[in-house]
Amino acid sequence: QVQLVESGGGLVQAGGSLRLSCAASDRTFRNYRMGWFRQAPGKEREFVAAINRSGFITNYADSVKGRFTISRDNGKITAYLQMNSLKPEDTAVYYCAADRAPLSSQPGVLGRVPSEYDYWGQGTQVTVSP
Repeated sequence: QVQLVESGGGLVQAGGSLRLSCAASDRTFRNYRMGWFRQAPGKEREFVAAINRSGFITNYADSVKGRFTISRDNGKITAYLQMNSLKPEDTAVYYCAADRAPLSSQPGVLGRVPSEYDYWGQGTQVTVSP
Protein backbone atom coordinates (compact mmCIF):
# COMPACT_ATOMS: atom_id res chain seq x y z
CA GLN A 1 0.00 0.00 0.00
CA VAL A 2 1.31 3.42 -0.97
CA GLN A 3 1.20 5.96 1.83
CA LEU A 4 0.96 9.72 1.43
CA VAL A 5 1.78 12.05 4.31
CA GLU A 6 0.86 15.73 4.21
CA SER A 7 2.58 18.41 6.23
CA GLY A 8 2.82 22.18 6.37
CA GLY A 9 -0.68 23.14 7.47
CA GLY A 10 -1.32 25.69 10.18
CA LEU A 11 -2.87 29.01 11.12
CA VAL A 12 -2.19 31.93 8.78
CA GLN A 13 -3.45 35.49 8.59
CA ALA A 14 -5.39 36.50 5.48
CA GLY A 15 -3.00 37.53 2.73
CA GLY A 16 -0.29 35.23 3.99
CA SER A 17 1.35 32.21 2.42
CA LEU A 18 1.77 28.55 3.25
CA ARG A 19 3.41 25.60 1.52
CA LEU A 20 1.98 22.11 1.88
CA SER A 21 4.06 19.01 1.22
CA CYS A 22 2.97 15.48 0.38
CA ALA A 23 5.61 12.80 0.81
CA ALA A 24 5.06 9.44 -0.86
CA SER A 25 6.32 6.10 0.42
CA ASP A 26 7.13 4.48 -2.91
CA ARG A 27 9.45 5.19 -5.82
CA THR A 28 6.54 4.58 -8.19
CA PHE A 29 5.51 8.15 -7.29
CA ARG A 30 7.12 9.13 -10.57
CA ASN A 31 4.29 7.31 -12.38
CA TYR A 32 1.44 8.91 -10.43
CA ARG A 33 -0.79 11.80 -11.27
CA MET A 34 -0.97 13.88 -8.11
CA GLY A 35 -3.79 16.04 -6.85
CA TRP A 36 -4.78 18.28 -3.97
CA PHE A 37 -8.31 18.47 -2.59
CA ARG A 38 -9.84 20.27 0.35
CA GLN A 39 -12.89 19.86 2.55
CA ALA A 40 -14.44 22.45 4.83
CA PRO A 41 -16.88 21.52 7.62
CA GLY A 42 -20.33 20.76 6.23
CA LYS A 43 -19.14 20.83 2.62
CA GLU A 44 -18.18 18.24 0.04
CA ARG A 45 -14.59 17.54 -0.90
CA GLU A 46 -13.45 20.07 -3.47
CA PHE A 47 -10.84 19.84 -6.19
CA VAL A 48 -7.94 22.26 -5.79
CA ALA A 49 -5.13 21.34 -8.18
CA ALA A 50 -3.57 18.46 -10.10
CA ILE A 51 -0.30 17.75 -11.88
CA ASN A 52 0.64 15.08 -14.37
CA ARG A 53 3.49 12.59 -14.10
CA SER A 54 6.13 14.76 -15.73
CA GLY A 55 5.02 17.99 -14.08
CA PHE A 56 4.46 19.75 -17.39
CA ILE A 57 0.66 19.77 -17.24
CA THR A 58 -1.29 21.29 -14.35
CA ASN A 59 -4.90 22.10 -13.61
CA TYR A 60 -6.46 24.40 -11.01
CA ALA A 61 -9.84 25.20 -9.59
CA ASP A 62 -10.99 28.67 -10.58
CA SER A 63 -11.13 29.69 -6.92
CA VAL A 64 -7.37 29.23 -6.47
CA LYS A 65 -6.02 29.99 -9.94
CA GLY A 66 -3.32 32.62 -9.80
CA ARG A 67 -2.82 32.16 -6.06
CA PHE A 68 -1.87 28.48 -5.66
CA THR A 69 0.86 26.54 -7.44
CA ILE A 70 1.15 22.76 -7.56
CA SER A 71 4.55 21.21 -8.19
CA ARG A 72 6.42 17.97 -7.73
CA ASP A 73 9.93 16.70 -7.20
CA ASN A 74 10.16 13.13 -8.41
CA GLY A 75 13.65 12.76 -7.00
CA LYS A 76 12.34 13.58 -3.52
CA ILE A 77 9.08 11.69 -4.20
CA THR A 78 7.18 14.70 -2.91
CA ALA A 79 4.39 16.91 -4.22
CA TYR A 80 3.80 20.48 -3.09
CA LEU A 81 1.07 23.07 -2.95
CA GLN A 82 2.29 26.64 -2.61
CA MET A 83 -0.56 28.83 -1.37
CA ASN A 84 -0.27 32.61 -1.61
CA SER A 85 -2.72 35.43 -0.92
CA LEU A 86 -4.72 33.18 1.36
CA LYS A 87 -8.33 34.03 2.12
CA PRO A 88 -10.56 32.94 5.02
CA GLU A 89 -12.60 30.87 2.55
CA ASP A 90 -9.48 28.75 1.93
CA THR A 91 -9.87 27.33 5.44
CA ALA A 92 -10.26 23.55 5.15
CA VAL A 93 -8.57 20.22 5.62
CA TYR A 94 -6.28 19.69 2.64
CA TYR A 95 -5.65 16.22 1.22
CA CYS A 96 -3.15 15.02 -1.32
CA ALA A 97 -4.02 12.11 -3.56
CA ALA A 98 -2.31 9.86 -6.11
CA ASP A 99 -3.69 8.23 -9.23
CA ARG A 100 -1.41 5.29 -9.99
CA ALA A 101 -2.71 4.60 -13.50
CA PRO A 102 -3.98 7.88 -14.92
CA LEU A 103 -5.76 7.99 -18.24
CA SER A 104 -4.75 10.62 -20.72
CA SER A 105 -6.50 13.91 -20.18
CA GLN A 106 -6.66 17.38 -21.64
CA PRO A 107 -5.65 20.43 -19.64
CA GLY A 108 -8.70 21.85 -17.94
CA VAL A 109 -10.14 18.47 -16.96
CA LEU A 110 -7.05 16.68 -15.67
CA GLY A 111 -7.38 15.23 -12.18
CA ARG A 112 -10.67 16.83 -11.13
CA VAL A 113 -12.59 13.70 -10.13
CA PRO A 114 -11.87 12.29 -6.64
CA SER A 115 -12.90 8.74 -7.59
CA GLU A 116 -10.02 8.53 -10.07
CA TYR A 117 -7.46 8.57 -7.26
CA ASP A 118 -6.19 5.41 -5.60
CA TYR A 119 -4.35 6.74 -2.55
CA TRP A 120 -5.10 9.55 -0.12
CA GLY A 121 -3.20 11.23 2.66
CA GLN A 122 -4.56 11.82 6.15
CA GLY A 123 -5.12 15.52 5.61
CA THR A 124 -3.62 18.67 7.09
CA GLN A 125 -5.59 21.56 8.55
CA VAL A 126 -5.24 25.02 7.04
CA THR A 127 -6.90 27.87 8.89
CA VAL A 128 -6.88 31.42 7.54
CA SER A 129 -7.90 34.14 9.97
CA PRO A 130 -9.55 37.39 8.80
